[in-house]
Amino acid sequence: ALALEAAGAQLLVLECVPVELAKRITEALAIPVIGIGAGNVTDGQILVMHDAFGITGGHIPKFAKNFLAETGDIRAAVRQYMAEVESGVYPGEEHSFH
Repeated sequence: ALALEAAGAQLLVLECVPVELAKRITEALAIPVIGIGAGNVTDGQILVMHDAFGITGGHIPKFAKNFLAETGDIRAAVRQYMAEVESGVYPGEEHSFH
């Protein structure tokens, strides 16, 4: 991660990385670190809309949460996702790797 930053990377995405490692990487870098399946310790979160709306049609990743099932409305699902990310509720322990 440090080598990528030194080489000029302006952003780093961590996918399916243990929370403890994601935290160390995020703290070590000056560039933003975005997580998908890396716990709630990164600078930001990504969740593919298919996973957020429960329309994957197959394997559901551990880090996925169906916000549409909880809200019943796409706009409300997006607002719920944003609120949970901003408050640190999502991703929760059940969506994280160790």
